[in-house]
Amino acid sequence: MNTQELFTKYARGERSFNGIKLPSANLRGANLGGIDFARADLRDADLTGASLTGANLSKADLRGTKLENAHLSEVILCGANLTQAILTNTHLNESDLSGALLAGADLSDANLHQASITAANLQGANLSGAKMGGVRMWKADLQGANLTGADLSEANMCEVNLTRANLNATDMSETFLTGAIMPDGSIHS
Repeated sequence: MNTQELFTKYARGERSFNGIKLPSANLRGANLGGIDFARADLRDADLTGASLTGANLSKADLRGTKLENAHLSEVILCGANLTQAILTNTHLNESDLSGALLAGADLSDANLHQASITAANLQGANLSGAKMGGVRMWKADLQGANLTGADLSEANMCEVNLTRANLNATDMSETFLTGAIMPDGSIHS
């Protein structure tokens, strides 16, 4: 299937595209709210400015995908591979990224308010300026992540790994850090 066939079927009301293969597809600015892209292969696709609110992208392959300024609110990304993906200024509020692979991803200035990032791999990710108030990230791996200027107020970060993470100017007011491994290797009690 190509992108034109996808748009035609979507316009006719079809929403299930489970396992579709569209690597390097150009979906810039597409409005695909509620679409089911579970297990889809969207490696290196361009979804800049796209709207996928309420979509299912669980276990999708999104390595290297461009998602700048995309609207991914209330999206299911459980177990998705977003390694090296570009998510700057992306709206991910109230989305579920549990178990997602986000190593090396650029989430600078992203809105992750009230998102679930439990047990996700964010090693080396750029989260500078990210809005993460109320986020749930139990047991997330943030080793070497850049959280400069991020808002983590009221976040639940119990048992996260922050080894070598950059927390300069990060708002961590009322953040739960029980059992977290801090940047210096100490364990927060």
